[in-house]
Amino acid sequence: MKSKSNPRFVNKDKNLFFPTLKKRVDAYFKERNLSKNANQVLVVKTIALTALYVLPFIGVLVFHPPLGISLVLWFLMGIGLAGLGMSVMHDANHGAYSENATINYWIGNIYLSMLGGSTFNWNLQHNVLHHMYTNVVHVDEDINDKLVLKFSPHTPVKSFHQLQWLYAFFFYGLLSLYWVTLKDFIQFTIHIRNGVNTNTKAQNAVTLSKIILAKVLYYAVIIGIPTIGFHIPLGEVILGFLLMHFVGGIILTTIFQLAHSVEGTSHPLPNEKGIIENDWAIHQLNTTVNFSRHNKWLSWYVGGLNFQVEHHLFPKISHVHYPALSGIVKQTAQEFGVPYLENPTFGVALKSHMATLYQLGRLPDMNEAIG
Repeated sequence: MKSKSNPRFVNKDKNLFFPTLKKRVDAYFKERNLSKNANQVLVVKTIALTALYVLPFIGVLVFHPPLGISLVLWFLMGIGLAGLGMSVMHDANHGAYSENATINYWIGNIYLSMLGGSTFNWNLQHNVLHHMYTNVVHVDEDINDKLVLKFSPHTPVKSFHQLQWLYAFFFYGLLSLYWVTLKDFIQFTIHIRNGVNTNTKAQNAVTLSKIILAKVLYYAVIIGIPTIGFHIPLGEVILGFLLMHFVGGIILTTIFQLAHSVEGTSHPLPNEKGIIENDWAIHQLNTTVNFSRHNKWLSWYVGGLNFQVEHHLFPKISHVHYPALSGIVKQTAQEFGVPYLENPTFGVALKSHMATLYQLGRLPDMNEAIG
């Protein structure tokens, strides 16, 4: 599932970093007789985060509290929305939640539908384009320019980009709302045009029907039930809905940006033959940064997305194992002279991201220096 125009990775020196690392990671699980999938920690987390997303909604419906309390409940739903997306849906759609493909399919689809998204589009954008071509401009959609935001040193600089380090987080809050309204339909069309979506017209007709049906059901539940079934004023529901997605959007987007749009990451370009002269695994370490590896509470909530190096190398292993694997990855990287990029805390990572936004918004000659 890739476009004919997408680049290829060519490992000319036949670097043995990843084969060696993979043997060591496999040995870790074999020696301890551990599954690479979810454990009890993730099951409990799934229940807790589902409750954080669902129970406040039930509270709004049943008790119809004053607007202030209602907004607090919608705010909590936003935290739950982001947590489920990072911890549960993410693992399932990578095939990492369970060794049973059917369980992964249903958990991935159910939870992404609960959050208002499309699994079909998400898999193409995230599993194919982002994970295979991390930080490669015009291929990795996560670093495409978005309205007034610029994430790559290889795209044109606009005058307003000089201030993006100030206004970026407001727009991060809008990205989740864009996702549940227009993005899936726009993305669906783009993926057909660029060849990433290789399905037939008949298959795409069925897929589009499923996306439309999922959107209708989502809005029927999140907007229709409160207003029609429980007679809550539409304006109050819309306000809460916007707050929920704004909170969820800021959390989700910021966490993902701290892994790839920070100082030290590279943005390689393919040569005239469409080749990136690097080993794919080493490319992942050049374009990905960990943060707060030793913060257990943050790691629990963000689903191990602060261990993005481990996740990009082993996306089919559940995130609950990343803290243990990080030591193996870091040691092996050091042995082979491969960079292992990390920021010690969330604060340092956030500061680095803002510095990167600032640099990307400067004059073109400044951008060339960080490309």
